[in-house]
Amino acid sequence: MVTKSALAQQLGVVAGFDDPRAPLEQYRTPPEVAASLIHTADLQGDIEGRTVVDLGCGTGMLALAAALRGPRRVVGVDLDAAPLATARDNERRVGTTSAVDWVRADATKLPLSVENATVVMNPPFGAQDGNEHADRAFLETASEIATVSYSIHNEGSQSFVESFAADNGGDVTHAFAVELDIPHQFDFHESGTEVIDAEAFRIEWGQ
Repeated sequence: MVTKSALAQQLGVVAGFDDPRAPLEQYRTPPEVAASLIHTADLQGDIEGRTVVDLGCGTGMLALAAALRGPRRVVGVDLDAAPLATARDNERRVGTTSAVDWVRADATKLPLSVENATVVMNPPFGAQDGNEHADRAFLETASEIATVSYSIHNEGSQSFVESFAADNGGDVTHAFAVELDIPHQFDFHESGTEVIDAEAFRIEWGQ
């Protein structure tokens, strides 16, 4: 198994968004965060030989991290065509030999027939006006297609995630803190790169 630090180094070539859209909260997941999440999933036996689905995959950071750990297949789903094109370029940069499919679709209304998947995702936190609780819809999709999911949420989300999981036949088995580097990329950003405290959760779903 490639070490977590080596995985993060491999992911350093993954390009971010050329023209990020604020309403979709499009930010590149840091390679170190992706490596930590996928390494944890791999140690739990949730990647190798499994179908992995990245909901709201953006330019493919989590999907490609999983693809480097021997899954049966990886599916990256995103609503925006532009980052999906970048994700395909990133796939070539990373050089994974695993099968990866990029699907343009609403991750909250998945047009795919998938069961017993491992879901990985860094969904929108709902920070924009009119987009509150955006991560709830992503968790709903995970509960429908996954036996286990790994997701990143805003700091202070543990009670919400645990309650949602319990109401939908799931159980939070792991919770750990992560830091997201948010670059100055929108007009409303007041500073350069900002470090945001966030939380990641592993949920086992009762499928």
